[in-house]
Amino acid sequence: MGTSLKVALIQTNLVWENPTKNRHLLNAKISAISNAVDIIVLPEMFTSGFTMNAALVSETMSGETMAWLKTKAAEKEALIIGSLIISENTNFYNRLVAVDANGLIAQYDKRHTFTLAGEHKVYTAGRDKVTFSYKGFKICPLICYDLRFPVWARNTENYDVLLYVANWPKVRIDAWDTLLKARAIENMSYCIGVNRVGLDGNNYEYTGHSAAYDVLGKRIDTLPINEEATEIVVLEKSMIKKYREKLNFLNDKDQFTLKV
Repeated sequence: MGTSLKVALIQTNLVWENPTKNRHLLNAKISAISNAVDIIVLPEMFTSGFTMNAALVSETMSGETMAWLKTKAAEKEALIIGSLIISENTNFYNRLVAVDANGLIAQYDKRHTFTLAGEHKVYTAGRDKVTFSYKGFKICPLICYDLRFPVWARNTENYDVLLYVANWPKVRIDAWDTLLKARAIENMSYCIGVNRVGLDGNNYEYTGHSAAYDVLGKRIDTLPINEEATEIVVLEKSMIKKYREKLNFLNDKDQFTLKV
C-alpha cells in the first residue's frame, strides 16, 4: 500500500471548442512535468472549454482523446484525470475519466448539471457517485458544480482524496475558494480542485484558484492566480490516519440515505 501520492495540478487556458488544439496544448504541459508523479489532473471539459455545443466537439469512449490519454499516461507512467464531452446512446455526458497506461480505470458522469448555463438541457446527469483506489489511496472524483452540494460529497465511503475538476468563472470564485476548503475540513480528506484560466468563447473569464487542502483545511500548494501553471503536491497517508484517529470527527457524522 502506498504511503504518499504525488499529484500534478495543471492550471491552463483552453482553446474554445477545439479538441485537436487542446490535446496539442496539454501534450506540451504534460511532457514538461519533469519529476515522476502518480496522478496528473486536468480541468473540466479540457478538450473544449465549458460549451453547450456538445454535438460539435463530443467524442466516444473509443475516440481520439481517450487514445491520447492512454498514450500520455504510458509515457508519464501516471494516472491522468479530467473531464470531456462524451456521446453515448444518443446522450451527451460531461464525463470525468481516470486513465492509466492500461486504459480506463474509472469514470464519473457529472451529477449536478449547471442549470444557470442550461447544462441540464444538453447533458444527461449522472446518477452514481464513484470512488476508486489508486496506489493505496481511495479517491472520490467530482466535477465543478458538484462542489456546491455537500451531501453528494459526504465522506461515507472512507475516501482519502476528494478531487474536483472545473471551469469555475471569476465572478463566483469566492465560493470556489470557500467550498473547497470546507469540503476538506468536513470530510477530513485531502481536497483538490483544478480550475482553468483565460477567456472562453462566451467571454467568461476564469482566474484559476486551483488548490489543494489537507485534512485540516490547510492549503498545501502555491499555485498562482490568473496564470497558467503546473504544481506537484504530495499527499501523505500518515497525515490522514493521524488526524482521523486523533479527532474522530467522521465517527460523529449524520447517517442518511441519499435518494437520486
